[in-house]
Amino acid sequence: MTVRQIVGECFAVCCAVMLGLAAGAVWLLPTVYLHRPLPWLAIPAGWLLGIAIRQWVHGKTWNAALLAALATAIASIYVRVLITTVNISAMTDYGLLDAARTAGFSMLWDFTRFTVSKMDIVWSLAGIVVAAATATRMPATRPSKAG
Repeated sequence: MTVRQIVGECFAVCCAVMLGLAAGAVWLLPTVYLHRPLPWLAIPAGWLLGIAIRQWVHGKTWNAALLAALATAIASIYVRVLITTVNISAMTDYGLLDAARTAGFSMLWDFTRFTVSKMDIVWSLAGIVVAAATATRMPATRPSKAG
């Protein structure tokens, strides 16, 4: 492997992580609006992340599948940590950032682990499988304009 390939792969991993964090933040919006967790949204999130990773981040099939699975796992974990932060914020009457800063990552992580059910994990795993399967499909090719 050349240095250029290593840097490219590291950049692809960073892109997958950022896409996962963005998907988790977007996933939080309907969750907060409906006042309940929506673990089944892991399926459409995984589908969209699989398409995004394959189209714009990585062209190789298995690398795209791994990156899409990583992004979906990060989105699933991140939304649960955000839900915990929102709940702490609502209980303590702090702002969202103040609640996160005051609680600290270890407390947020512990509260998140307490609130995750087995069905949440099943939905997340299903979303990861959908993301990997979607990323392995070939992207649609556009017909070239001859002319």
